[in-house]
Amino acid sequence: MTETDIERDVEEAQTAALELAKRSDEDRSAALHAIADALEARTEEILAENEKDVEEGERLLEDGEYTQALVDRLKLSESKIEDIAEMVRSVAGQDDPLGKTLSARELADDLELYKIAVPIGVVGTVFESRPDALVQIAALGLKSGNAVILKGGSEALHSNRILFEIIEEAAAEAGIPDGWAQHIEAREDVTALLEMDDAIDLLMPRGSSKFVSYIQDNTSIPVLGHTEGICHVYVDDEADLSMAENIAYDAKVQYPAVCNAVETLLVHEDVADEFLPAIADRYETAGVEIRGDEATRELIDAEAATDDDWDTEYGDLIISIKVVDSLTAAIDHITVHSSKHTESIVTDDADRASTFMRGLDSASVFHNASTRFADGYRYGLGAEVGISTGKIHARGPVGLEGLTTYKYHLEGDGQLVATYAGEDAKPFTHKEFDGEWTPGQLSDE
Repeated sequence: MTETDIERDVEEAQTAALELAKRSDEDRSAALHAIADALEARTEEILAENEKDVEEGERLLEDGEYTQALVDRLKLSESKIEDIAEMVRSVAGQDDPLGKTLSARELADDLELYKIAVPIGVVGTVFESRPDALVQIAALGLKSGNAVILKGGSEALHSNRILFEIIEEAAAEAGIPDGWAQHIEAREDVTALLEMDDAIDLLMPRGSSKFVSYIQDNTSIPVLGHTEGICHVYVDDEADLSMAENIAYDAKVQYPAVCNAVETLLVHEDVADEFLPAIADRYETAGVEIRGDEATRELIDAEAATDDDWDTEYGDLIISIKVVDSLTAAIDHITVHSSKHTESIVTDDADRASTFMRGLDSASVFHNASTRFADGYRYGLGAEVGISTGKIHARGPVGLEGLTTYKYHLEGDGQLVATYAGEDAKPFTHKEFDGEWTPGQLSDE
């Protein structure tokens, strides 16, 4: 795609975004249902294209260029496509994020200020190998009234092409304006996007910290980054060890290739001799490679953990384990090594749980639950465009609300600033009230 092509596509997205923002929730939701139906109806086509990506991935795996985790993320199945379609319907079923009155304030008699939720506009996204990411981002963009620029990884090229084709055609047949979703493939297109600060309102990269940092350092467009998930589970000496074992197993084994899987397990020294052999047996059965500190290796068979292991997102059946002597030591370790994604404490002591949850600065912090719950769908957001490990403007799983901003609507009755200035200035009331903005109508407050 030439620079002129990408500029044309972005211009089309800008135009479509303005039109899409005016469409009713009924129209946007109906289009999402049409997309879900089309995905299911064309399952065989999707699987045929996906097989091309998987075959190439397996070839590169044999050559040592891909990991097994990456190939696993690529794979689609009939049941997976059904899940993706249900995710799209779940997004359609969410409350309309647009037009909500976020606050209402009387500035003076018959002068009322409303804060209203609106779309961000044009959102550029660059994401990893999972083909379902394209569908999630497109669905959330459509529901929230945003145009989206979609750039997936080259390893999922065929899968992304067919999924985009289905989404684009189904949305068009449902009356959604052309251009609201754009699919780009070349790296040079991403470079061009980074320079379009006058046209792109937000960039959302999903990938390594190095990749997200590159995006942030090479654009003046606001960036909402989704980086690694170096997640932790801490087993306290007041934990129910059976519960802890189940949580540590689920957090690693249930789906190891995703960012909310646990990478480091911290265990209090007072329960390590009982807990570690039990969890090690279960990990061994599941094919998990264990890397441990010296105290861990005295209790179970494990490879020696290096300093790099504490800072690594494996995305695979590998886990690092460290024995700690206190809750404080666990918090200190996580503070140094966490990517601020998700952490969990297993304990029956509510005070310790509170200390842990208040003492960490991660986007999600859990008590007695698997880190795998850190997910937009599981949070009831319908889906997610990514998990933000930053603090502005959205944090954690970013769903519909994270794809909105706001603007102010002021309803008056001929008021002039001069009336509220000078020696005989009329005072402002600045009084909050409950009310919804209605065009041209002042409230009865």
